Amino acid sequence: MSNSVSDPSTAPNAKRLLWAGFMAILAAGVGFSVRGGILGQWANQFGFTMTELGTITGGGLAGFGLIIIIFSLFADKVGYGKLMFLALILHFVSAVLTLAAPAFFASGGKDAAYWCLFAAMFIFAIGNGVCEAVVNPLTATLFPKQQTHYLNILHAGWPAGLVLGSVASAFMAARTDDAGTVVSAAVDWRIQMSLFLIPVLIYGAMIIGQKFPKSHAAQAGVTIGEMVKTLFFPLMILLLVIHALVGYVELGTDSWISKITGSIMASPTKGLILFSYTSLLMFILRFFAGPIVHRISPIGLLLVSAILGFVGLQLLGSATSVMLCVVAATVYACGKTFLWPTMLAVVSERFPKGGAVAIGMIGGVGMLSAGLIGGPAIGFKQDYYASEKLQETSKESYERYKAGKENTFMGIKTVGLDGAKVGVLDDGGKELARADELLTQQGKKDPNHEALVKWWNEAKPTAEADKKEVTGAGLHGGRMALKLTSFVPALMAVLYLGMLLYFRSIGGYQALQISGEQASGGTKGPAEY
Repeated sequence: MSNSVSDPSTAPNAKRLLWAGFMAILAAGVGFSVRGGILGQWANQFGFTMTELGTITGGGLAGFGLIIIIFSLFADKVGYGKLMFLALILHFVSAVLTLAAPAFFASGGKDAAYWCLFAAMFIFAIGNGVCEAVVNPLTATLFPKQQTHYLNILHAGWPAGLVLGSVASAFMAARTDDAGTVVSAAVDWRIQMSLFLIPVLIYGAMIIGQKFPKSHAAQAGVTIGEMVKTLFFPLMILLLVIHALVGYVELGTDSWISKITGSIMASPTKGLILFSYTSLLMFILRFFAGPIVHRISPIGLLLVSAILGFVGLQLLGSATSVMLCVVAATVYACGKTFLWPTMLAVVSERFPKGGAVAIGMIGGVGMLSAGLIGGPAIGFKQDYYASEKLQETSKESYERYKAGKENTFMGIKTVGLDGAKVGVLDDGGKELARADELLTQQGKKDPNHEALVKWWNEAKPTAEADKKEVTGAGLHGGRMALKLTSFVPALMAVLYLGMLLYFRSIGGYQALQISGEQASGGTKGPAEY
């Protein structure tokens, strides 16, 4: 495979469309990262539990995955350009709805705010999914001789967005002194969430007036039915299963990682900075993925990545200091960096007849897994182990800070901690008092606020003792969630090892072409180890 950055066979506007796709993915990364940094504000303002927050973020990822799959089926027929403009509109609608959440909360309470934010994240994810359904097959078409190289460059936009979003969140986060007292409040989450519109405007400007090609499979006359048939080969089914695990461990964990590491290091800001650092590391490494894959084979790289992912998450779950967190996060970042784009490249190379459908299906399954399982599961694990720990150390504290209803995940039940109550405890009721003063000045009444004030008046006498127990329980829940999640990349490593042995048995991994029997992915090729 060529690793040259120039190819005379590419279209004149190939680089412009590549970078437009890069900015579209970057927009998704900015939105995803900023959202991770404001989960605490959502919990405090609307009273969400960790499981509820995980479901909100997970719902967005699920929508992302579903739309990738659906739009991949007819992307060539509708046209890549039209779909990108549709994504542009959806991104703006999502922003409007997200900013309306406080109004929904004021009129309908917690449930109204929950469904408003869930819908906003779902629409945001639809916009991201439409982009993803386009940019992956588009990039493979624009750079036919360098697909692995440019797919990795394209997906460097994701960590770039995470870096920009997390840096912005770090600067706009609340500031505390050495005693943990808040000295300056966080910038309003609505301002932070609006940042993703900047790259949206940029990619919108870049696609105006541009001509978009169709995928190579469509150009070769491969029908949608033939593309769909590629999904039923054993190797493709295995790749779909593995990528579901990739989505769980990468995107599901990313939804929570800055919050959990922030708890471990006793500083939400440090958690965001660490997340920014690991994302920057991913951004840089993805520009070198093409040459690396060319030398050690894609499957070998995936195997090493899964092993590093397991080790990194185990280390993070056991970290007790800032330095240990940095080392563990570095190992984890190196592990997850190449998983997603390299899986896309493997599908594109081994199943060229699959076209946009095969690439879309693999990406969609990963997103669905992250949304329906990864985000909610990691949130639930935090609730489960935090509440279990608090009941062991102080049943009285648990009774004061438990949520009002039970959460269930895959048949397992728990009553987590109420995010609003924990938020009041963390800042000693300062934000609650400020909100009370504002409501009084405006002559307004808020039943949710009044109930929280009444609760705090009763809980305040024991707050000092409760804080130690509640904080310790939350930290325990986060660590346990990371340790248990580490077994997902461990399973992936076993499956990658099986694939590595399979390819060695048939002569080695090889990128295939749309021609005859090879297009099915069943022909042996020369070794590339």
